Amino acid sequence: MVPDVSTGSDSRGLIAYLFGPGRRDEHTNPHIVAAWDRAGAPDPGRDPAATYTQLAKRLDHHVDLRTRELGGKKPPQHVWHCPVRTAPGDRYLTDNEWAEVARRVVHATGIAPEGDERACRWIAVRHADDHIHIMATTVRADGRRPRTHQDGRRAQAECRRIEAEFGLRRLKSGDLTAPRTPTGVERAKAERQGHSVTARQWLRERAYAVAAAVHTEADYFTVLQSLGIKVKTRLGPETGDVIGYSLAAPGDTNSAGEPVWYGGSKLAPDLSINRLRERLPDQEMVDRRRYVVDPVEPWEHTITAIQMAHSVLDSDDDAAAQGHLAAFGDALYNIARATTGLHQAELRAAAMAFNRARRSATRANHQAGTALRTAAKELAYASNEPGGLAIALLFATVYLAGAAAKWHEQRGHAQQAAAAEEAFRHLQAGYQQAAAPVLADLARRAPRAATARRFEQDVRAALPDHAGRILTDPTWTALTTTLAHAETAGHNPRRLLAEVGTQGELDSAEHPAEVLNWRITALPNRRTRAARSRSTTSGTPAMPATPRHPATPVATRLEERRRHR
Repeated sequence: MVPDVSTGSDSRGLIAYLFGPGRRDEHTNPHIVAAWDRAGAPDPGRDPAATYTQLAKRLDHHVDLRTRELGGKKPPQHVWHCPVRTAPGDRYLTDNEWAEVARRVVHATGIAPEGDERACRWIAVRHADDHIHIMATTVRADGRRPRTHQDGRRAQAECRRIEAEFGLRRLKSGDLTAPRTPTGVERAKAERQGHSVTARQWLRERAYAVAAAVHTEADYFTVLQSLGIKVKTRLGPETGDVIGYSLAAPGDTNSAGEPVWYGGSKLAPDLSINRLRERLPDQEMVDRRRYVVDPVEPWEHTITAIQMAHSVLDSDDDAAAQGHLAAFGDALYNIARATTGLHQAELRAAAMAFNRARRSATRANHQAGTALRTAAKELAYASNEPGGLAIALLFATVYLAGAAAKWHEQRGHAQQAAAAEEAFRHLQAGYQQAAAPVLADLARRAPRAATARRFEQDVRAALPDHAGRILTDPTWTALTTTLAHAETAGHNPRRLLAEVGTQGELDSAEHPAEVLNWRITALPNRRTRAARSRSTTSGTPAMPATPRHPATPVATRLEERRRHR
């Protein structure tokens, strides 16, 4: 059962909507199911003898009587509105049951406490099977305003109790960190224009994706504008610094032809200018020259950072854990961007789903997640997708999303736990799509039987408690190929198995050989690193960590290289 509290100033207009046909003729049989005084509340839906306009005017006069008695102009935002809707699949509620729901909600929110004869006047209108609209004027008989502080949260809490007593679907309580849901007007507009999502949702996803990839605040606004999004910044009157911003989707205009603007914080709490600055590195870090030695390093760095985030979730530092989850949300967007193939759609869906899990009432320590966020930003500009290493990264994201769901659930973050679980399912589906052909290819290129028997002895010696399950795992053959590659890269197979086998998850893993396979895949090539170290020491320049589209002409760059040599 979902309540949605809002306020306004037009009581007559709201009444006209509640008893009218609806925006798309969806209102059927509108009528009052409960009110402050049923005898004093004329029901436009139950009096066919009078015209609708006359009854709406009479009802508005009665409901809004207290504001007229004040003698002056009406108080601002004095119309209180709260639709209450049952969840899809819930049973049909009778008018009497909806009346009880309405009375309990106005009592819980402070609009009309039970037994208070001077409470606000209110009505509850039903014009569909699955919901009612509660309308009230927030002026009491004694001229005072009601105490409605945190009325939305109190309505949510009362609805959770009603669900339990009425045998309805138990929904998850929020913690005021969820983004604003699109209004009915926004949804109707999207439908008319043939869009599957509203402008607010479209802008939110683009803003998240851009914030995950850019390095500076200026880049954030520049990239958004390059996508056709209109940007309007708000400057401080004294300093001239940006203190806020708003975005407008291309072609999204109001009736006057003007852009429809959405403030950053109205898209999502962590898209406000201050929350963005907490996640973006300072200018000194951006200006610092960074190098990598080959294009696989961003993938390796991201895998290592995700594994570190997993260990932080097992610690007692909730602020650091929340910081890592926020960084993981950014990483998912960049992983989806750097990935190709059919599984990319699942990764994008996972990034969108995890947005609700990336923030909670626990304030994040964003500095703690710097390593993961930095690695993911490097990945956003990676020029290739290195086969098995990319699958190893997907495998790591699956386990971290599962750990995030468990972490939120243990702390009572119901909505965040559900979002992390949804992201986990998308990541798991994407991983399975991408991993199946790679594992099949590894199995096809398995080493000779003698080498496989030697690796079997290594498993029994290094991991005696797990050897039986590893050797009977369907992916064991693929693991022998990976062990052979690791041995060629300079690793000792037995020591390597003992090292990666102590990182947990083998007990609970359905396919322990698969876990070992991707952990070993993610390890660096020791021989290549040694050669690279000698090359760097001898004076060969390294490659930039975040390759961008070059702005310098090719001929100029060649001349610079000649001078360098």
